[in-house]
Amino acid sequence: MTTTKPQPTNPPLRVAVIIGSLREGRIAPTVTDWFTAQATEHAPTTHFDIIDVATLNLPETHPSWGHERTPEQAELASRIEHADAYVIVTPEYNHSFPAHLKHLIDLHHTEWRAKPVGFVSYGGVAGGLRAVEQLRLVFAELHCVTVRDSVSFHRVTPAHFAADGPAHDPEGAPGAAKVLLDQLDWWAHALRTARAERPYN
Repeated sequence: MTTTKPQPTNPPLRVAVIIGSLREGRIAPTVTDWFTAQATEHAPTTHFDIIDVATLNLPETHPSWGHERTPEQAELASRIEHADAYVIVTPEYNHSFPAHLKHLIDLHHTEWRAKPVGFVSYGGVAGGLRAVEQLRLVFAELHCVTVRDSVSFHRVTPAHFAADGPAHDPEGAPGAAKVLLDQLDWWAHALRTARAERPYN
């Protein structure tokens, strides 16, 4: 008599979508709402957790420097740690990324390891891409894999997200979002399996 080995379960992915801007009058929430709508349609079983730097009470120092996390900060660390992948929504400030976004990243360390990161950027003529290229270096230091393709909005205005705006062109931003999500999905599943079989040190 043979017995059938139970098949391992493959729970839905958890993706943390991190809003990196907190400037007054920011368009970041609008960009994020558009992206998460695209993502939910493309990956309906994936859980998307929105983390907004503008709503966080971040400490000045990393806990390894003697600072103890508050319950709120411990919950944030847990949300980052339990995510299988990340999408960073970022503007470009002076050819770089926002300081508060970098501070959020620096306050956590092992939570990011061996996970994929995708980017949605916006800005002027460069569409935030210079911020993305610098963030790739930051996340490489944290042992992350950054996916090649990204979504970028150049000279972004609210009109990008109106009913007749260019974000609704199937050959434009929605197509780019699909490519990003496909790559993120592949890496997230591959790396989650790898971490389970052989913990990353």
